[in-house]
Amino acid sequence: MATQPSNATLNKTVLIVEDELHIIESLRFILQRAGYLVHEVHDGNDAVNSVRAHIPDVIVLDLMLPNKNGFEILKELKSDLALSNTPVLMLTAKGQQQDRANAEQLKVDAFITKPFSNQEVLSCIDHLSKR
Repeated sequence: MATQPSNATLNKTVLIVEDELHIIESLRFILQRAGYLVHEVHDGNDAVNSVRAHIPDVIVLDLMLPNKNGFEILKELKSDLALSNTPVLMLTAKGQQQDRANAEQLKVDAFITKPFSNQEVLSCIDHLSKR
């Protein structure tokens, strides 16, 4: 049975900042099926500019990216008054306690380690998008 998008997610946007294509494809599939509009960038340098051009409802941010890492991006987003309230889910293979502590210190809104459950990510994004 196909899941119908809910009215709560229609027209809400998610920006995926990720360089691994198979992860992007997986996230795009589950998010579009749930009714989200999905945009993506593959490079750390492009992330903040993309957010400034069109502020999404939620950002899914990888930690290890080319040219600028997720911590640098998160710090830049959270220090910009126009962007600081945009919810950020850090989705990363680097799940050590220090990585989580660094992300929390930079005011990340949620932190999930790879490999991830599609339902866990979708539930988290649903929650963040309602804030």
